[in-house]
Amino acid sequence: MRLTRRTAWGAAAVGVTAALVLSGCSSDDGGSDEPAASDSADGGELTPVKLQLQWFTQAQFAGYYAAVDQGYYEDEGLDVEIVEGGTDIVPQSVLADGSVDYAIAWVPKALASREQGAGITDVAQIFQKSGTLQVSFADKGISTAADLEGKTVGNWGYGNEFELFAGMTEAGLDPATDVTLVQQQFDMNAFLAGDIDAAQAMTYNEYAQLLEAENPDTGELYTADDFTAINWNDEGTAMLQDAIWANSEKLASDEEYQETTVKFIKASLKGWIYARDNPEEARDIVVAQGSQLGNSHQLWQTNEINKLIWPSPDGIGMIDEAAWTQTVDVALTTKNDQGATVITAEPDAEAYTNEYVEKALAELKDEGVDVSGEDFEPIEVTLEAGGN
Repeated sequence: MRLTRRTAWGAAAVGVTAALVLSGCSSDDGGSDEPAASDSADGGELTPVKLQLQWFTQAQFAGYYAAVDQGYYEDEGLDVEIVEGGTDIVPQSVLADGSVDYAIAWVPKALASREQGAGITDVAQIFQKSGTLQVSFADKGISTAADLEGKTVGNWGYGNEFELFAGMTEAGLDPATDVTLVQQQFDMNAFLAGDIDAAQAMTYNEYAQLLEAENPDTGELYTADDFTAINWNDEGTAMLQDAIWANSEKLASDEEYQETTVKFIKASLKGWIYARDNPEEARDIVVAQGSQLGNSHQLWQTNEINKLIWPSPDGIGMIDEAAWTQTVDVALTTKNDQGATVITAEPDAEAYTNEYVEKALAELKDEGVDVSGEDFEPIEVTLEAGGN
């Protein structure tokens, strides 16, 4: 595998606003030069493929790293280069400008880019559930969106806020008057300092940071009992997140790209199945790729990501129409504090397709692979101080 690093480490995330600003930009590091084809172990020529991640190396992308490590891409005749994301990378825009072949992006942010002209299509919906929480200390008495009334509520912005705003609106709150909104940094420091009553957090990252921090009252690490969390899946305003996006124009006209898409999805799904069945080994693969997150944090992240994927009753990667419709509804109707919605019109029919993932799943089923994970059980993970 060839791993490309596009940027230095940073603390900000790229969202809808950046997607709109940067939709016409490309990165010099990834380049658009066609890489030379390489040979497989059996002497056959491999098709070069670039995958753009939406963030830095971490277990959020364990399935793709595992697919490289276990040779699943090579088995399909592919030489996959994983291109690391970062603070100034909008993956769907890098895909649209032809610098890469596939990209990982949240659905609402990608739909915003598509509305601005990016020719991209969701070809495999990896995460079946949202991983976004609104976390509070247990003594604040906040367990539902309605409980946010009168509280100081943090959010990251940049397109990450719409589940929160939709949840408050659904609960009958006016986000402009019924809560005090504050811009939250991409850490939990202000929350731990008591400046924020309810803070935004991902199940697989910022929430773990809380459990890796020392409770000054006890001298021990915080536990889950110290916190409550609003889960947008429970509130009915969750939006679909990590998906594999492909180039729409090439899907429509390039038969070789169509075939490569099936192969890429198939191998990627096998990587995620490996991460499901071998979470510790998947963690080790990610750590070996240079992630700056610690071992226990990465294992926690692998486990939490698995919870967002499994079980997948229709097969991993299938795009559920109801979940897609809910995501579009929230994206169309929910206004943030600037009065903006994610999108202004219904996405067209080419915004997503199950055609390629269905073919990949059929091949995996023929090989006897468990693609639904109905018996999936998460493991118990003990976080260490600082995630080490």
